[in-house]
Amino acid sequence: MSATRREVLARSGALGVGIAFTGAVSELFTGTAAALGHSGYGPLLPDPKGLLDLPKGFRYRVLSREGEPLRSGEGPVPSNHDGMAAFGGRHGRVHLVRNHENRNTGRIPVPAVDGLTYDPAGKGGCTSLTLDAHGNVVGERVAIAGTAVNCAGGPTPWGTWLTCEETEDRAGTNGYTKDHGFVFEVDPADPRRPGAVPLTAMGRFQHEAVAVDPRRGIVYETEDAFLKPFGLFYRFLPEKPEGGRGSLRAGGRLQAMRVPGVPDLSSIQETGAAFDRVEWVDVPDPLAAGTPIRDQDFGPRGVTHAQKLEGCYWGGSCVYFVSSFARSSEGSAADHYGQIWRYDPAARRLTLVVVFGPDTDVQLPGESPDNICLAPSGGLMVCEDGGGAQHVYGVTRRGEVYPMARNRQNIGTPDAPEWGEFAGVTFSPDGRTMYVNCYTPGTTFAVTGPWHR
Repeated sequence: MSATRREVLARSGALGVGIAFTGAVSELFTGTAAALGHSGYGPLLPDPKGLLDLPKGFRYRVLSREGEPLRSGEGPVPSNHDGMAAFGGRHGRVHLVRNHENRNTGRIPVPAVDGLTYDPAGKGGCTSLTLDAHGNVVGERVAIAGTAVNCAGGPTPWGTWLTCEETEDRAGTNGYTKDHGFVFEVDPADPRRPGAVPLTAMGRFQHEAVAVDPRRGIVYETEDAFLKPFGLFYRFLPEKPEGGRGSLRAGGRLQAMRVPGVPDLSSIQETGAAFDRVEWVDVPDPLAAGTPIRDQDFGPRGVTHAQKLEGCYWGGSCVYFVSSFARSSEGSAADHYGQIWRYDPAARRLTLVVVFGPDTDVQLPGESPDNICLAPSGGLMVCEDGGGAQHVYGVTRRGEVYPMARNRQNIGTPDAPEWGEFAGVTFSPDGRTMYVNCYTPGTTFAVTGPWHR
């Protein structure tokens, strides 16, 4: 299936919302239920409370807002809600682990807690919410503190969350007392089990997201580098591929992807383009003691770079990752408004499966898809991160795009309104609830309704 951006928008009735996909969208749904056979759930209805617009039949519940007291009494709910995942607990409970992308200037830091704080000068980290079988919040506490710029991450097959620092700041920079740029493991049910220990063998770089191969135990990692040298796509080969809590502490080998003849992924513009014989090259210095990894010497053949690598998730037997955009004016080989790539480890094949724009006069505000997740119904949910009104969009197997939610919280002024981005979209284990964050003001929503209609 292939469609122009305007054709997709016209079919879905979404011409006014400004997002579209081209390419074999059906490739994204391997291993999931049949996708929705329609173009969404209808128009978004204005929320009288001015928080979240949803289609008819859907409703939301605010689970948590920045500045409110944590139920644990440890301090206020931190700001800058970002990546998130939902885990099943006992007696129908759900544990939500939520990142807080606080830099050294973060408005409300993650409270420091003994035994859970990596660097007392770090304002980032994670909080964990516990919901009962009826969706009520019965617990909220710090899961890790003292980290920095916790952007995204990913769940593990053994039920933990890998939170990623999107920074390379060293000790002595911006007031930090320890080096940053690591991955940390968080147990949603018992945060004190892993503690605040960096998984240093997984590399020190501007981490965005991770995805774990449940069969081989390999961890794939994206690097969100906005300016040249652009980021890399990595894989981590753990010493204990069988996995389990704490297994990643045992170390392993970090490698970067090389696609022969393709130094920059943005140069590939045709959906369906596939590359066999993908190679993996050992990273010379995973701790980046002297030089950032993406600028290290990988030999005369180099490795493959890409601007703004972000979302990463496992689906079926493959790993998918997102390049939010590429701009030739900033050094990319070509321009695009977003790509989704699929890597098949068994075949060692990389395929470009979806392209966002840009052959249209309808532009995606901000020009960048961000967090992405698969919905239980087989659809895809995409968080928008750009200018103007901010949406969560859905896309069906046929490539039809529809608005699922719109943020109504104005963080600008009446004369110059501005809306915070969405992040951390994820579904409950039973598929009945979508959880999503508004980055600013930090708000966590639970959305229920006729998902399987």
